[in-house]
Amino acid sequence: MSSVKVECVTKEKTEIGESPVWEEKDSSLLYVDITGQRVSRWNSLTRQIESIATEKPVGSVVPRQAGGYVIAEGTRFAFVDWVKRSITAVAHVNDKEKPNTRFNDGKVDPAGRFFAGTMCLDMKPDVMDAALYTLHPDHSVVQHFDQVHISNGLDWSLDHRTFYYIDSLAFKVEAFDYDIQTGGLSNRRMVYKMEKDEGIPDGMSIDTEGKLWVACFNGGRVLRIDPQTGTRLQTVKLPAEKITSCCFGGKDYSDLYVTSAYTGMDSDSLAKHPEAGCIFKVSGLGVKGIPPYSYTG
Repeated sequence: MSSVKVECVTKEKTEIGESPVWEEKDSSLLYVDITGQRVSRWNSLTRQIESIATEKPVGSVVPRQAGGYVIAEGTRFAFVDWVKRSITAVAHVNDKEKPNTRFNDGKVDPAGRFFAGTMCLDMKPDVMDAALYTLHPDHSVVQHFDQVHISNGLDWSLDHRTFYYIDSLAFKVEAFDYDIQTGGLSNRRMVYKMEKDEGIPDGMSIDTEGKLWVACFNGGRVLRIDPQTGTRLQTVKLPAEKITSCCFGGKDYSDLYVTSAYTGMDSDSLAKHPEAGCIFKVSGLGVKGIPPYSYTG
């Protein structure tokens, strides 16, 4: 794959960049900076970035069919009106018994529901207070399961019958049978176990061949995985260690946009990886992604 090209496309760095979503209508990339507490849009034509500040750490952002966006922020779901620069709460998750959690990665399913999970702030291997939730189009919230460390990457198979999921500190990619009518999950199983040098599995995206692209935090790479066989098909190395997520975008969804972080890095590490926190565009992969779904509520 000598034709693969990696370039940094943003000059403004993110503490923890996450949740990239391509917006075809204006050739823009939507994303969040979790601890920087902002939702941003990078226009690929003008190279300009617009941002809106959030009240609390914001784990993910998705497009809304009615206009604007939906975010999973703190322990609530909220609507973002980009024109009015306003954020309005929609629903809170009941985490009173688990106060030390916040929302993390999220994505819209093929039926227009917003799936997002929480993570434990202290990130200890023995603490599993987080969970996975869905914001339904009627604004009701359902918890699917708990006992999660760091709810992270998620996506659906091309036939919508399988839901892929990552709990980062479990160091694996899992699959569930998916009921598109109800949004229900069943038959949990492992599809890929991370190898030691690959880092921590983070965000994830699917391509038109049904293969998964997994961002590797502290691994400096994105992996292409075949979920049917559990094998790694390709590794794309990046000039940053803390790779957080990825999505397909650009013309025909043939480019892979990859977010990264610089949080927790000392001056020596930053000098070694000056592009930490940047967003990268990977071109020449020879595969394409699919357009994102929009929340229908």
